[in-house]
Amino acid sequence: MSDTKTQAAASADEFLSFTLGEEHYGVDILKVQEIRGYDSVTRLPDAPDYIKGVINLRGTIVPVIDLRLKLRLKEARYDAFTVMIVLNVEDRVVGIVVDSVSDVIALNAEQIRPTPEFGASVDTRFISGIGTVDDRMLILLDIETLIDSADFGQPLPEQVAA
Repeated sequence: MSDTKTQAAASADEFLSFTLGEEHYGVDILKVQEIRGYDSVTRLPDAPDYIKGVINLRGTIVPVIDLRLKLRLKEARYDAFTVMIVLNVEDRVVGIVVDSVSDVIALNAEQIRPTPEFGASVDTRFISGIGTVDDRMLILLDIETLIDSADFGQPLPEQVAA
């Protein structure tokens, strides 16, 4: 029995949980470089609304994306709880702005459900699954798909294959 528990613990994935509005989201903790308060950014001309601009992070110019705007949620608010999560995504450093960071949650395979199908009306490519923790649901983001190459002027994988 202890072997099964050990295997379950070993197969658990850890996610940094954060909020956008009333919803809880999770991103693979291995992608997280650091968590910092939201600072002012240098706005880029002609950038989409969800690209807030860039910051200089210890000599690295980091694009900053407001995740609430990227996901077409209500207008983002910026207050004392607003946080920037700095991620390593496909050999790039990217900052995402979220409402607040909650904690690190370990989920095993039994706690992760597949993304429900909504048909063509809802784009779920960037959701890797739904995590369940007690009575709470965590929308698990596939951050590589969400912060896809199109955000940086490069083709999406399906565009390359076409």
